[in-house]
Amino acid sequence: MVVTSRRSSPIEPPTEPDDLLAAALAGDDDAFRAVYRLVHPGLLRYLHVLVGADADDVASETWLQVCRDLPSFTGDLAGFRAWCATVGRHRALDHLRRVRRRPETVPGETHLATLADAADTAGAATDAVATERALALIATLPRDQAEAVLLRVVVGLDAISAGRVLGKRAGAVRTAAYRGLRRLAELLERHDG
Repeated sequence: MVVTSRRSSPIEPPTEPDDLLAAALAGDDDAFRAVYRLVHPGLLRYLHVLVGADADDVASETWLQVCRDLPSFTGDLAGFRAWCATVGRHRALDHLRRVRRRPETVPGETHLATLADAADTAGAATDAVATERALALIATLPRDQAEAVLLRVVVGLDAISAGRVLGKRAGAVRTAAYRGLRRLAELLERHDG
């Protein structure tokens, strides 16, 4: 899509991630949608391991806070990912405290009819199973290792940014991620071997 200025000269929309973020921070809705598409999948996977089936709800709360506080953010896309993960982690911990105080009841079978989707394909199902299996394996790790693996591998943060999210030193995050990945490799080797 090419945007035209008042002088009728075409202006190319930003394509570099940091340029997209700068445009989003300046109020460009299309740029914000592009940044959202870059950040959301990893954030959602991270939240899925923290809160399970409620990840979509927690992600919605996260994005609401991100949108509300967006004018106060300064930094690049890597910093934005870390900031979103921090906000998401806080929302997830709030959610877990709320659920512990007030357990929800599970509705009967009537909600099952709404789960079917017309776009259900074998390829999407296979991908979903593989992703869910990987996330389920990560969830079996000790919490510090699971969060370190998720933030480093799934969300794509560097050790320093992941450390800020978790409130730990970068070296502690690297060690936890290494131990978690080594433990996952052992689990997979036992299962497949």
